[in-house]
Amino acid sequence: MKLLADTTPLRYPDYRRLWITNIVTVIGAQLSVVAVPQQIYEITQSSAYVGLAGVFGLVPLVIFGLWGGALADALDRRWLLVVTTAGTGITAVAFWIQAALGVNNVWLVLGLFAVQQAFFAVNQPTRSAAIARLIPPEQIAAASSLAMTVQNVGMIAGPVLAGMLIPVIGLPMLYLIDSIALLATLWAVWRLPALPPTGEKRGAGLRSVIDGFRYLTGQRVLLASFVVDIIAMVFGMPRALFPQIAHDTFGDPAGGGFALGLLFAAISAGAVLGGVFSGWVPRIRRQGLAVIVCIVLWGLAMVGFGLAVGFAGHVFGLGVWLWIAVGFLAFGGAVDMVSSAFRTSMLLTVSTDEMRGRLQGVFIVVVAGGPRVGDVAHGFAAASLGTAVAAAGGGVLVVIGVVIAALAFPAFVRYRMTTRAQSEPVVK
Repeated sequence: MKLLADTTPLRYPDYRRLWITNIVTVIGAQLSVVAVPQQIYEITQSSAYVGLAGVFGLVPLVIFGLWGGALADALDRRWLLVVTTAGTGITAVAFWIQAALGVNNVWLVLGLFAVQQAFFAVNQPTRSAAIARLIPPEQIAAASSLAMTVQNVGMIAGPVLAGMLIPVIGLPMLYLIDSIALLATLWAVWRLPALPPTGEKRGAGLRSVIDGFRYLTGQRVLLASFVVDIIAMVFGMPRALFPQIAHDTFGDPAGGGFALGLLFAAISAGAVLGGVFSGWVPRIRRQGLAVIVCIVLWGLAMVGFGLAVGFAGHVFGLGVWLWIAVGFLAFGGAVDMVSSAFRTSMLLTVSTDEMRGRLQGVFIVVVAGGPRVGDVAHGFAAASLGTAVAAAGGGVLVVIGVVIAALAFPAFVRYRMTTRAQSEPVVK
């Protein structure tokens, strides 16, 4: 039973309410993740406009992610969570209204999407920083595993439900379901105790953001955790190749099919399994070394995925190679979940409470931006070298890069988790 997820953090009522309501909210949010690009395509019949949504999402995510971290360190985190959760819900209602009225204005949809991402970018670092005040530091790794499990369940269930519901109830109802689901989280954050900033009073402007980066450069362990994550996501995230691989290698129709769905779901499915069987994670003390091992395994999994794509059709049938490729992706998702749990734990326990919001802002930017840079890199590599070489070669670069990072940051490899709290006692 010790292999199963450690549910000890759920003994704390405030965290338990956040986690349970997040199950509903994440699935609702994933409905909109499908609905927004679908509506843009229906309006424009252009994939270029769908791709433009990435820009409209990334820019506010970077700007407000960094600023949101500064706000989380300067303001009461409960109040900030209430405001940003309500703002996200209001934009979901606006999505519903414009879809129900049949406005069919792509710039309105893109604008609403940018506003929603801005609220999300402030909410996420605030939420992560607040959790460290709700549970003891030794429970943070377990809490991170639980949170990632829910996130990945939503990333699987949400798109599947959206695909089934769009033909039945239409896009407007999907937006409405998302807005209603957010009421659950709004209730949970409203019930939180006051979480005022610790330490001396500080502002939330550009200088505060710069102070966060200055603090990060002085914390070698935390800096290394960002470096290895960037290496893993830029060189080892081959999701931009999935449509071409599904069509050219595994015979899906050009519009997508079974293979495409499997490829996109595989990493999240693996992460869910990794979360379910993460009971051993909180017992690991050499967290830095564990992250290095996990990212090396992630790189090797992507090498295996690339080789499966390259050998597809040889010896075994395409169906067998498809499941082998999916297996490598799922294994990668499982070790990535473990790596993320350790990195989140390190980020919340090594940093001081007055810096947690700003560092979480940087974390959100890295997590969101790294895969997008990886999409560009893999796309260009596949155009000249082919999808198999691009995927496998990226995995090799991950292994080489993380070994170099381990040599450059020996303190990260030696890091051991302690139970020493870096913040105020857990808020009751």
